[in-house]
Amino acid sequence: MTVHLSLVLALVGLAVTLAVAVARPTWLPEAVAAVVAAAVLLAFGAVSVGRTRQALGDLAPTIGFLAALLLIGDGCRREGLFDALGTLMARRSNDSPRRLLALVFILAASVTAVISLDSTIVLLTPVIFATVTRLRMTPTPYVYACDHLANSASLLLPISNLTNLLAFRASGLTFAHFSLLMALPTLGVIAIEWVVLTRFFGAELRRPREQVAVSDEVKLPRFTLAVVGVTLIGFLVSSLIGVDLLWIAAAGAAALTVPALVRRKTTLRGILQALQPGFLIFVFGLGIIVAAASDNGLTAAVRAVLPHGESFIYMLGIAAVSAVLANLVNNLPATLILAPALAPAGHVAVLAALLGVNIGPNLTYVGSLATLLWRRILRAEGTEVNLGEFLRLGALTVPAALLVSAALLWAVTRLGA
Repeated sequence: MTVHLSLVLALVGLAVTLAVAVARPTWLPEAVAAVVAAAVLLAFGAVSVGRTRQALGDLAPTIGFLAALLLIGDGCRREGLFDALGTLMARRSNDSPRRLLALVFILAASVTAVISLDSTIVLLTPVIFATVTRLRMTPTPYVYACDHLANSASLLLPISNLTNLLAFRASGLTFAHFSLLMALPTLGVIAIEWVVLTRFFGAELRRPREQVAVSDEVKLPRFTLAVVGVTLIGFLVSSLIGVDLLWIAAAGAAALTVPALVRRKTTLRGILQALQPGFLIFVFGLGIIVAAASDNGLTAAVRAVLPHGESFIYMLGIAAVSAVLANLVNNLPATLILAPALAPAGHVAVLAALLGVNIGPNLTYVGSLATLLWRRILRAEGTEVNLGEFLRLGALTVPAALLVSAALLWAVTRLGA
């Protein structure tokens, strides 16, 4: 098979796999679609056995790390951390919609950064929806904050998003250095989100509320918080102690999971469900598909489109192109394409692309799998997302957030950080 035919076949496989991931038909799991597409590419010679093995090997540490983070998030849910945070947030809001939104911002950004954006979408969003409904407030501003911050606030740490894990390994940075470089851009993006959301939903936030009784009893799971804190410290000092991030994450996951098994608070089946094996297999399959497309000309085409240089315009250009690509093919395959293409240019280029693939998905539904899942969660709660409202909010936040974050990243790198 010629290179051009191999590229076309790989792109068709990518399109079909992503379409299945977006539509999620009950008769065809996304993992099956990805595996079948990868198998077809292998059978027709669009990707070799050796290249397939290499792609799987390259992804294995990242997928193992993600699996450990999923178990940590599940442990936090099981021990009641999110429910306790919801109650605490309701108490501290003092029936003020604007104050409640501020607390949602702090909580969603913190959970996204420290535990992962999946926890913000799957575990925190339903808690916030229930909390806001109990306080008899309009849930729209608060659930939008969860979605936007799950994407944009995930810039901070390598563990915050699967895209970060992929970019982190391509960048060659330490955990602490990555976090230091992304701290100011993350704060800048959160500030943009706050300014836009408070104005966009100004009428709802100014509406007077009746006082609602809230439980005074808040029991934060101290052991769970301690495990998460120690694990995070372990990540920060991993390069100093010479221990790979995967083993630190595995230790944190074991500390929360093994005692729960012993006390029968969970089962092996529950743990397997928390690991989301279908999603992990989907990522492996997607990795093979993207490898086939990249090796047959996609990486060369992307490199030709991406700006070159070291200026602020160069950074902003990479971020903008990455944001567009994320909204065309979803941010996960976009990162799989961009990270190896930009790695030779250095870590600054990789981080600039990360701005685009994390912030950009707030523009459309298909930009990230997290947003698609967020929509499904709201539907399960009986709330439908207004497409026009979603697009207008994205148009107001994404360009400004890309501009501010790129400027701050450029400033940080100019200071030699």
